[in-house]
Amino acid sequence: MDVLEITNLNKRFGERTVLQDLSLRVPEGAIYGFIGENGAGKTTTMKIILGLLAADGGEIRICGEKVGYGQTRTNRFVGYLPDVPEFYGYLTPREYLALCGGLAGVSSDTLRKRADELLELVGLSASANRRISGFSRGMKQRLGIAQALIHRPKLLICDEPTSALDPAGRKDIIDILRAIKSETTVLFSTHILPDIERVCDRIGLLHGGRLALSGRLEEVRAMHAKSGFVVEFAEESEAVTFLSAYPGGEQDTPSKLLYPTGTRADMIAAMTKLGGMQLCPLKIEQREPSLESLFMEASAE
Repeated sequence: MDVLEITNLNKRFGERTVLQDLSLRVPEGAIYGFIGENGAGKTTTMKIILGLLAADGGEIRICGEKVGYGQTRTNRFVGYLPDVPEFYGYLTPREYLALCGGLAGVSSDTLRKRADELLELVGLSASANRRISGFSRGMKQRLGIAQALIHRPKLLICDEPTSALDPAGRKDIIDILRAIKSETTVLFSTHILPDIERVCDRIGLLHGGRLALSGRLEEVRAMHAKSGFVVEFAEESEAVTFLSAYPGGEQDTPSKLLYPTGTRADMIAAMTKLGGMQLCPLKIEQREPSLESLFMEASAE
């Protein structure tokens, strides 16, 4: 079942076309990485999904129900974490979740238990009765996830949730997204590509108002980029000697050679050459294409 279906979505701002026949599907249980350069239309798409912005054409369905501009009926299926969540600083996390749960229609009988579960999930149980005004940015992001999940949404939309966090804070958010995968589908928009690689099983790369790449991450890697291979030596002199005998590579570091377009057959030939030269590298391995290389490849087309 597809939790989110976008079909031929179009949006213009004056003379500028932001979205052009955009179509994508997010299946239940997926963590879908929604990426693209600045101005690609990611935030515009999310606003249309939430009914906050009118589309010029096309259709969006959430759990089979059509999204309408200015109507919030489908938002009962959706939790939303903006890039900079705002809070009433004088409230505690427990009070804030009680407020959000009440607005979302969560019954008072289950609200306290649900709030306790979420505070435990996001690591804020020990701070449940502190004022939010004293929280760090990372703590506020974790509380933002808790409020977005308070009504058990079918779809969680995260807009740049890790962009302003340090590595430890980013790891906390990634771990939380992994933990909730069994209970909600996630649309995860970010420009931090390593975070996408760490947590997402599917990606959609928005470019020119359309999806330039879409599918399971491992499948997209296999179809769209040359992986190449690397040969690393203990000494720079060994790398220089081998490069002169086996050209086509470049020195990634003084002792590490990168053959960016090398195939598996090329790597086997390199191993044969190494044996003939009686050179023993520290390692030789195929290089898995990074999401950054896929991004650059698709954005250049």
